[in-house]
Amino acid sequence: MSILVFGSLNIDHVYQVEHLVRPGETLPSKAYQRFQGGKGANQSVALARAGADVFHAGRIGPEGLWLRDAVAAEGVDVTHVGLDSQPTGHAIIQVDAAGENSILLYGGANLTVTQDDAHFVLSHFGAGDWLLLQNEISSLPAILLEASARGMKVAFNPAPMTDAVHGYPLEDVALFVVNRTEGAALARVETTAAPEAILEALQSRFPRAATVVTLGGEGALYGGEGERIRRRAEPVEAVDTTAAGDTFIGYFLAELVAGQPVARCLAAATRAAALCVTRPGAAVSIPKRGELDEAPAASGK
Repeated sequence: MSILVFGSLNIDHVYQVEHLVRPGETLPSKAYQRFQGGKGANQSVALARAGADVFHAGRIGPEGLWLRDAVAAEGVDVTHVGLDSQPTGHAIIQVDAAGENSILLYGGANLTVTQDDAHFVLSHFGAGDWLLLQNEISSLPAILLEASARGMKVAFNPAPMTDAVHGYPLEDVALFVVNRTEGAALARVETTAAPEAILEALQSRFPRAATVVTLGGEGALYGGEGERIRRRAEPVEAVDTTAAGDTFIGYFLAELVAGQPVARCLAAATRAAALCVTRPGAAVSIPKRGELDEAPAASGK
């Protein structure tokens, strides 16, 4: 079976700063780098590096052709990445001395995806194939409905989480992957709620879906099909947390599609995310499958 990622492709402008800029403050940057990014593209790269058969669909502007080439170089099929007259989406990313980040997004060509695009792209896929979505492109309701009609299995990472997500047709989503903030908003509970309470609320709202709540340095929590598993994060010194969530999702889904048990999916995903945060950048920081085997093992149960 194939995995289609219908998602964003961004140019990431990354600035190293002493602390995240405060309102009204002008702060000098210690360094600047440009990377390929976008949650969709990052997750496609993570899936490919995890060994999955991946297709990417989305849109870029004229200055983003190098993004399409970079994703293709990972072994991702980019046949359905279209060229638009709008500028390529981009992100302004601050990374502080502790490795935490703050991100400003400009949607650009990512927001020119139409209902016709959804119909055309998904006509090449069918029952049993997986569709992985984020919330950085337009026409998501149309994409979700088309995928459901074709019998595809949908994994949804509602990032960035917005009020519009509550109106999306999410009844047939098979897998949600959310962080604590996204999960609380989607479940309509307080952000201070315990991870277990967030998971329980999401399972009550979407009883047919499996759910993973990622918890950063605290690991991840899974619930689905009568099973609940907690996985601790692997201890590392974080340099840059950009793309850690995307790495987790890519490796988790790659393992799941390969038929691995959930515990192994969580183990691979947490290990890959741990390696990711030890490096700067987005897609460039995502580890390859062989690196997980080379890294020292850590118990995460």
